Amino acid sequence: MFKTILKLAYKNSFLRLSRTILVILMIAVSMSMMLSLQGLYDGMTLNMIESIKRSDSGEISLYAKGYRLDPDIKNSISNASTIRKEIEALDGVEAVTLRLGAEGLGSTARKSSFSTVYGIDLKDEEKFGRFSEFLKRGEISFEKRGAIVGIELAKTLKVKIGSKIIFSTQDSHGEISSMVIKVRGVVQTANMALDNTAIYIEKSKLYDFLNIDETKATQIAVRGDNDRLQESIKTAYPHLDTLSFLELYPMMKQMEDVMVIFNGVTFIIVMLVVFMGILGVMYVSILDRIREFGIMLSIGMHYGYIRLQIILEALLVGVFGYLLGALLGLVILLYLKEYGVDLTAFADGLESFGMNTTIYADIKLSYFSTTFVAIIMASLLSVILPLRRIKKLNPIEVIKANR
Repeated sequence: MFKTILKLAYKNSFLRLSRTILVILMIAVSMSMMLSLQGLYDGMTLNMIESIKRSDSGEISLYAKGYRLDPDIKNSISNASTIRKEIEALDGVEAVTLRLGAEGLGSTARKSSFSTVYGIDLKDEEKFGRFSEFLKRGEISFEKRGAIVGIELAKTLKVKIGSKIIFSTQDSHGEISSMVIKVRGVVQTANMALDNTAIYIEKSKLYDFLNIDETKATQIAVRGDNDRLQESIKTAYPHLDTLSFLELYPMMKQMEDVMVIFNGVTFIIVMLVVFMGILGVMYVSILDRIREFGIMLSIGMHYGYIRLQIILEALLVGVFGYLLGALLGLVILLYLKEYGVDLTAFADGLESFGMNTTIYADIKLSYFSTTFVAIIMASLLSVILPLRRIKKLNPIEVIKANR
């Protein structure tokens, strides 16, 4: 009996072929657009998080106690080189880098701005976060007092490649010192704090400039995927502040939550469209076949069999729409993951918020599984009104009325 009902449901689903195809296309296009938006939103968030990890914090960062409240070079980590070697030996550690930072004033002949100079090792940074990929113009080089500047700071100071900047700050003895540096490159890290203030120079030169011992550092950044890594480091170095990425950047967690809400709203809107589309098709289809259902009831067919047939018809339309939408959505997501969306026309606005001008999509299995469940639910809910209409039928009156 079930096989017979399934055949009837399949044939009746495509009884009005053009109408059914339009609904299937509507479901597929709506679903593929929703999947694309979800992928782009998540890709944008993940790209920002990954960029910040690569350019600054890693998964874990270590600071001397009190440095986060008072970022003075006196509050630096002693024996940082030794600690680095010990952390590198831990299970799950992918890369470790040491940085020395000092706040001060960056000036040119026309402009000045509060800045932070970072002493880094380019080889370490390349291994840690592929630093060269952040380059916007110029080159990654510290030759001849060279420096690399954050993109927003370069705009503030109105400097270009080859321009000179005077950086002034207090050294370890509390004396005001200045140095002249030459812009060799401009980088965009998607980290607004760095892009607005950062000046990168060779670490050894900054040690000399600040008169500080080379075994010290203001930050030890760690890349690693071991869930227990932070606890291991905290236990090993209780005299240091050991902070995770989300502890350093709580706003990114809030941004993720906002994206989840936005995706949820988009999801609900699309599912309402799907629901209304299937409801319309099923209701019109039942009105077209109202005499048929009256005859079936009058000859003794149980209402449960008719209900099963209607449910199967709705599910078939929903499933066909889902399959086409999943295929179309996957193709679009694969394209966006590979080539991205170029938003160069909005470059100034995006860069001011630390975003790249090209946004790449992310792909998750949950996109397709949750959409499948939602379409099945929308299909089932769409038959409630048509089924109520059938249940209230008086078979004799229906047959007489449709003679």
